[in-house]
Amino acid sequence: MIGAATGPTSSRVENDVSQQKMPEWIPFKEGKYRAEQAYLVTAADRAVTVENPGIHITTGRKGRKHLLGIGRVRNILVVELLEDSDTMDILLDLGGEFTYLLEMPDIQAGKVFSPNVKSTLRFYPASPWKQLSRPEFNTRLKRLKRIDSKTGSE
Repeated sequence: MIGAATGPTSSRVENDVSQQKMPEWIPFKEGKYRAEQAYLVTAADRAVTVENPGIHITTGRKGRKHLLGIGRVRNILVVELLEDSDTMDILLDLGGEFTYLLEMPDIQAGKVFSPNVKSTLRFYPASPWKQLSRPEFNTRLKRLKRIDSKTGSE
C-alpha cells in the first residue's frame, strides 16, 4: 500500500497480525542484513531497482521474528509500475543461496512525485517469503523489463 494514509503505527499492527498467522519462516538471527539486489516487480515482469536494499530482523514480545525491508526508490518510477498493476512483488537477493520472492508485501514509500525525488521504501511481508534457487532467481532477473532510472522508460 504505497502512500497509504494509515501511518506506521497501523502498519505495524497489521504486520503483527499477519505475523501471528505465519509459521516461523525467517532463518536469520536478529540483526540488519544488506541485500545484494532487490526489485519491485509487477505480474508483467516490469521492475524498478530498489537501491541500498536490506532487511532488519527483530524478535517480538512472544519470541516471533519480524522482518522489515528497507531501500530507496525513485517515487515516480513506482507510480509508473502502479499503472500496470495495483500489486507488486519483491525479488530479494541476500547473497549465495539466499534468494527470495516476497509476494504482495505491504509497501510504504514517499508521496512526492517529482522526477528526481527518491525516498525510503519500507516493506513488510504479508505472507512468508518463498526461497528461490539461484538458477530460478537468475531466470526471473533475465525476464525483467527494468524501468530506466533516468528516463522512466524500459
